[in-house]
Amino acid sequence: MENKIKIYLNKAGESWVADRFRDEWYQNSKFKTKFLRNSEIVWIISPWTWQKLDTSLLKTKKVVCTIHHLDIDKFNDIELKQFYSRDKFVDVYHVPSESTQNQLINYTEKKIYTIPFWIDQEKYFSINDKNSIKKKYGIPEKSFVVGSFQRDTEGSDLKSPKLSKGPDKLVEYFTLYKKREEKLFILLSGYRRQFIINELKKIDVQYKYIERPSIKVLNELYNSLDLYIVGSRVEGGPQSIMECALIKVPIISTDVGIASQILNKSSIFDEKILDAKPDINHAYKMAKEFTLPNGIKKFEKMFEEIHEN
Repeated sequence: MENKIKIYLNKAGESWVADRFRDEWYQNSKFKTKFLRNSEIVWIISPWTWQKLDTSLLKTKKVVCTIHHLDIDKFNDIELKQFYSRDKFVDVYHVPSESTQNQLINYTEKKIYTIPFWIDQEKYFSINDKNSIKKKYGIPEKSFVVGSFQRDTEGSDLKSPKLSKGPDKLVEYFTLYKKREEKLFILLSGYRRQFIINELKKIDVQYKYIERPSIKVLNELYNSLDLYIVGSRVEGGPQSIMECALIKVPIISTDVGIASQILNKSSIFDEKILDAKPDINHAYKMAKEFTLPNGIKKFEKMFEEIHEN
């Protein structure tokens, strides 16, 4: 009989992408238990919630902690103290990108596995009817639609830009594209988009904001786009790179997170965004490696190695 490792995943409970990964793991993996006490391995997939776990039980388990990214500009003495408090219970680390691995090696000598998160091809796929989608969501038919589907505003005041996400730079990019594309239209999704919305009003660019759409709606929104821009300074993923790649949405990105692992070098930019060129075929080929079930199996192989050692 096949040995099925009992892995417990903690939850963020914030409608964040880690909660979606947790749900998909329990739906698709053979290595799982929903009871911490019964587990052999604890996967802290939402690292800032680790203190909600029973630390007396953590001492008796193998503990794997995912570090999505480290925002070094915010990594002050308090953050560092919290990191090392959790590190006492961690046996192995997982990171989704090589860039996060390069950050993390400065703070731990423990083993680090680098594996991008999987993507469900039943949720993200191409729809060959862009005009109908535009009509459905009130997007001008002949517009050049640029998308941005991640938060950009700090939660403390809903005014200040979350600089790690680069919303100030994103506004600069939109301004440049306004000069190139006469009928520029910005499509926003996610939540905490107040900073971008206020700035778009200042530069007189048309936009539409659809807050927290369902996965079905999100897939349709992706399929309405002519371009997606990731303008972040720091990222673990973002998962939008994988989603755009699989849907075959033209995407360009700063060199953050998994960008260099999924996108062609020609699609990655620093300051000269107008020189960046989407390569949908390259991105699609790379993203296909992480569709289900293969994307889950990469993690199961990691956990088998951890369980054996």
